[in-house]
Amino acid sequence: MSMTSSTESLVAELYKAAGKAEIVGGGIVMMSPTGDEPSSASGEIFVALRAYARKNGGRAYTDNAAFLVDLPNRKSFSPDASYYTGPRAKMKFLPQAPDFAAEVRSEGDYGPAAEKALDAKRQEYFEAGTKVVWDVDLLGEDVVRVYRVKSPNEPTIYRKGDQAEAEPAVPGWTMSVDTLFE
Repeated sequence: MSMTSSTESLVAELYKAAGKAEIVGGGIVMMSPTGDEPSSASGEIFVALRAYARKNGGRAYTDNAAFLVDLPNRKSFSPDASYYTGPRAKMKFLPQAPDFAAEVRSEGDYGPAAEKALDAKRQEYFEAGTKVVWDVDLLGEDVVRVYRVKSPNEPTIYRKGDQAEAEPAVPGWTMSVDTLFE
């Protein structure tokens, strides 16, 4: 990622953020803590991804990892769970977008404005190089919507009782949708 001095100063601010945050629209955007069920679901996704990564390579990350990107309106992501095969960064933020990102909806992620924001963020993930994004909706019948860069507006839907996947970002990996509710 090439950084201008303004981006470098925002990244420096992000390192000091007291909590989960992203660089969006030229500033640091703090992200609210989440509740019981969304946090548990993102943890289940991480655990399943970690097991996959241990056998197949790559890395699984929890919800506070920062991925730096170089988009006009966004300079970082902090997904709820993710899988990454790019270069490591030791104690620094990861230098590029994750291969796979899971966004688990919290209480405030519903309604027309939230839908618009979630769609815009998904498009930014794809612009940054992410191959697959999950939209996890624990309150809806369509629990996991799998969006892919090749068909960004045509999700594959998974419901309770299904095995969800993240092809081609996490080849051969699946997890039970029911696990998101344990």
